[in-house]
Amino acid sequence: MTPSPSPLTLSALQAGQPVLWASGADRSGAAGPAFNGISNADVDGSVARLARFAPLLARLFPELEDSAGTIESSLLPVPRLQQALELPTAQGLLLVKADHALPVAGSIKARGGIHEVLEYAESVALQNGLLPEGQASDYRLLATPSARLAFGRYKVAVGSTGNLGLAIGVMASALGFQAVVHMSSDAKQWKKDRLRRRGVEVVEHAGDYAQAVAAGRRAADADPQCHFVDDEQSLSLLLGYAAAAPHLARQLAALGRPVDAEHPLFVYLPCGVGGAPGGIAFGLAQIYGPHVHCFFAEPTRSPCFLVEMLAGTPLLAHLGAHPSVYDVGQDNRTEADGLAVPRASELAAEVVKPFIGGVYTVEDDTLFRDLHTAAATEGLRIEPSAAAGLAGPAMLLGSEAGRAYLRRHGLDTHMAAATHIAWTTGGLFVPEEEYARFHARGAAMAQTA
Repeated sequence: MTPSPSPLTLSALQAGQPVLWASGADRSGAAGPAFNGISNADVDGSVARLARFAPLLARLFPELEDSAGTIESSLLPVPRLQQALELPTAQGLLLVKADHALPVAGSIKARGGIHEVLEYAESVALQNGLLPEGQASDYRLLATPSARLAFGRYKVAVGSTGNLGLAIGVMASALGFQAVVHMSSDAKQWKKDRLRRRGVEVVEHAGDYAQAVAAGRRAADADPQCHFVDDEQSLSLLLGYAAAAPHLARQLAALGRPVDAEHPLFVYLPCGVGGAPGGIAFGLAQIYGPHVHCFFAEPTRSPCFLVEMLAGTPLLAHLGAHPSVYDVGQDNRTEADGLAVPRASELAAEVVKPFIGGVYTVEDDTLFRDLHTAAATEGLRIEPSAAAGLAGPAMLLGSEAGRAYLRRHGLDTHMAAATHIAWTTGGLFVPEEEYARFHARGAAMAQTA
């Protein structure tokens, strides 16, 4: 069982205790939210772009042949895992959105990362006459030697703790771009090795994620032929993640799970800088309005999005705007490397603030224990950061802040008809010896729980 959350205080944040913050925003107007002109039309545009490129993706990646170039994951009922996590059926049904098994990149970053590379490739292709402008084109033309030669004059770069770098590097190199990934000190060695085997240049930095991003941005600014995928500021990334929402809606409908005032949907999303969960939350809010409740999950020692949500409140008023985890006395050290981010994306924070359900934090030991439980009960092979969403129902239902949120929105009487989705975000390509270490640590934690 997930440890009981502590009351949300500055001392609890500093001590690395699990906490839950629930938004007090009025969500009655959350249907069809828009931010600076971003709307459902933009999500539709991302969906359409991915569809245009699907024939090309099926040609470039043999693993996509059966799906005709669609990169998607299953929505899985997990009754044994639900029982092991002690979520009673009287509180709803637990499902897992299995992005840990997404093809090509092996993580949720396949969504936003691949979308942004494709959007850039489309722009370069039109500029260089590789696609007929103003008419339907066969995007498989972009796999020809002449197209690869043209793409080879351009560079795609990104700063990453690992998974976004994998997605960007694999997609960019497959098209023929020069690809550069700036990796922070907490990035796993196997991720660096995998990129180098694909011909991607990996630049290692001694600092954290924010420093790797800053270094990559500076290098790209000095090269007019370089496109920098900015995880902190990219709208293309965010909209690529948002494109997951329409497919998830179809999956829920196929499972007979309605989403409305009497059938609330709770989605628990592991959060690093915030682009992936922010985009998905935006896409889902476009479809379900106030009936979807997205909670972001972070390590106790890297709670950047929580800190961003608390900026300007009495708890953190002394820190000013856009604080980092270091400002609250945390060290940003976690085994969940994909979530080891000191400062949240301001873009993602501004987009989701009107309708986010809340943010909670999870100890690394809990991540490993839940990783083991997911494997033992349902055969799910995930990495530590991907386990963060599994603690969501217990954090929501087991905290006074969570229970108050349910009462405030009139949800407490509808929980038996609720759907809970834990979004597992990575794990497919974790080397066997690395995963065995994860699993052993998690098994040890389960024995002492």
